[in-house]
Amino acid sequence: MKRKKKEEHTNHERWLVSYADFITLLFAFFVVLYSSAQVDKRRVGQLALAIQVAFQQMGIFQASNTKPSLLDTEPMPFSNVQIVENAERNQAIGRLVNSPQGDLTNAPVREVMTNLQGQLESALAPEIKKHTITVTPTREGIVVSLKEAGFYDSGSATVLPGALPTIAHFIDVIRSYPVHIRIEGHTDNVPIHTARFDSNWELSTARATEMIKLFIAKYGIAPDRLSASGYGEYYPVASNDTPEGRAQNRRVDLVLLNPTAVAAPPPPTVVPPIPSP
Repeated sequence: MKRKKKEEHTNHERWLVSYADFITLLFAFFVVLYSSAQVDKRRVGQLALAIQVAFQQMGIFQASNTKPSLLDTEPMPFSNVQIVENAERNQAIGRLVNSPQGDLTNAPVREVMTNLQGQLESALAPEIKKHTITVTPTREGIVVSLKEAGFYDSGSATVLPGALPTIAHFIDVIRSYPVHIRIEGHTDNVPIHTARFDSNWELSTARATEMIKLFIAKYGIAPDRLSASGYGEYYPVASNDTPEGRAQNRRVDLVLLNPTAVAAPPPPTVVPPIPSP
């Protein structure tokens, strides 16, 4: 007698296992997706601050008193991070495509100023050899010092006609460099009293302003690139105790300011009381 096979019972709830696995994988996917869309706000804040400081030093952005928060524990949205990354990428591209004689706010300052100094020394080599001009790099930029003996008559603020070709060579070099120029008049400590100038203050200031007029009227330099200062006898480069030292102190300095020094004011001058005549 044959036994009847028991009919296998079909489990209609097996789909729950697959569904649970699917839900688990989906949950894991969204966890990974969410975590990849978040970054450490502290690290991104440090990056944003570094870029902000770099841009301000190069003059691209104005200085601001606000700083990215570096201590927040909340994550930064990915869209904000993308803005920071785009700014950094644009800065890198600007460094690559800029020419040394292009916009100084984007080019490496040291390289540009070194190139400018080299061109000035080459263009003014005869005058440098005769010691009527010196070219000196400083923290502010480059100082081209014009000695009185080669450019002015004693007690006069008018540039000698024979010195105009030298001024033209200087202009030819700096014209393609958008640097600001501070023109400083200096004298020795020998008192002056003429029909036009009552003191060394007036002579030094007149020489600086007359040079500005020459730059604008004859050579077409933009006025907003220029400034004038008269320092009299109070910023000597040599001792006034010897004729040679006094000759070095009678000068007009053309200070080519690098971009980081453009916004800085000239060094303070302590004005002593002028004795009454």
